Amino acid sequence: MDTGYAAYAAWILASASLVLLMTPGLALFYGGMTRAKSVLNMIMMSFGALALIPAVFVLWGWSTAYGSGVLGLFGNPFDLFGLQGVAATDYVSIAFQVTFAIITAALISGAIADRVKFSAWLLFLPLWVTLSYFPLAHQVWGGGFLSDAASGLAAKLYGLVDGVAAVAPVDYAGGTVVHINAGVAGLVLVLLIGARRGFGREPMRPHNLPLTMLGAGLLWFGWFGFNVGSYVPDAESFDLEGFVSETGLVWVNTTAAASAAILGWILVEKIRDGKATSLGAASGVVAGLVAITPACGALSPIGSLILGVVAGALCALAVGLKYRFGYDDSLDVVGVHLVGGLVGTVGIGFLATAGGLFYGDGVRLLVVQALIALYAMLWSGVATLIVGLIVKAILGWRIDEEEEVSGIDFAEHGESAYDLASTGGSTLTTGA
Repeated sequence: MDTGYAAYAAWILASASLVLLMTPGLALFYGGMTRAKSVLNMIMMSFGALALIPAVFVLWGWSTAYGSGVLGLFGNPFDLFGLQGVAATDYVSIAFQVTFAIITAALISGAIADRVKFSAWLLFLPLWVTLSYFPLAHQVWGGGFLSDAASGLAAKLYGLVDGVAAVAPVDYAGGTVVHINAGVAGLVLVLLIGARRGFGREPMRPHNLPLTMLGAGLLWFGWFGFNVGSYVPDAESFDLEGFVSETGLVWVNTTAAASAAILGWILVEKIRDGKATSLGAASGVVAGLVAITPACGALSPIGSLILGVVAGALCALAVGLKYRFGYDDSLDVVGVHLVGGLVGTVGIGFLATAGGLFYGDGVRLLVVQALIALYAMLWSGVATLIVGLIVKAILGWRIDEEEEVSGIDFAEHGESAYDLASTGGSTLTTGA
């Protein structure tokens, strides 16, 4: 094996480990944002994804996402069922891709915090990745309808050059597959399940902001695996110089966008509310990372700064829409992931150094990016509604009102996060 490719394979396995860390990081990020009586349930929803998605991915997920295509919409789930027949060199890619499926599903949980049965969540997970995540992954990354394939959407719009779409869609690491997909799913479930008891009337403040900021830091750290690890080498020969230059650019762009998004978010807060908050800074980090995810290989560092500050500002404004329109997106999955994913995916059409409107290349890439974003929203919305209705019919989504008021942690898990009774000044004794 070429030593350059061996180095690339080692980096992908390291990247997969970084992305895997993102889900426990997300658990802390979301956990700190909930009320004290809900933090364990919130963390367990992320760990539920860690428990279920790898098994599903091994059995039929890889095959559905990357197996032989059916109408350009999804792979044959039985083609490589249980990873039978995969090439030995594919395991590196399998390791990387399973972590993407895990974090995408876990992202949705923040929208429905505090109020759903843990059993309903566990039933939702394998159904949703099967009908929404795996097909979109196939369509974008597996040579399907949203790729540059000859039978794809972009090719139908603007024709072919050398057998591929003349204007190829750009989604470097998951603006459509991950963030738009999860954001739309969160919105559909919120509308289907309904608001928390007291939403809009009672304060529902984060109970532990240091925990949230720690989670944001872990997400930022893991995101370098998410974005930088998404480099795909030429199938015929490995270009070490190209690998080094592209991954370096992606790292810089990822950092630039996240940093600028913090500034965009807290600037909006300062103008609107008079104060820049720690929650705003943590949310700004995630908003910038979300937006740069599809664009990290297509923009310049200056373009990444622009994209980041715009994403931070727009997401800061978007999270307030739930109060105006009355949908209870508990932890702002819609405001950050759906809006941030749209900003990044469509922003490529303006800011891409090759094909972007601001670089004098016309609107063709912008049209393609807008259409794939719209298509991803429609696919995710329909798939999530189907799965949500199935779960509702079989198990029902909501815990009892009394359990929700008293706290979902004890109702669903028989535990509480903080043993406050033993820290109230009483003397602790141990048995002889």
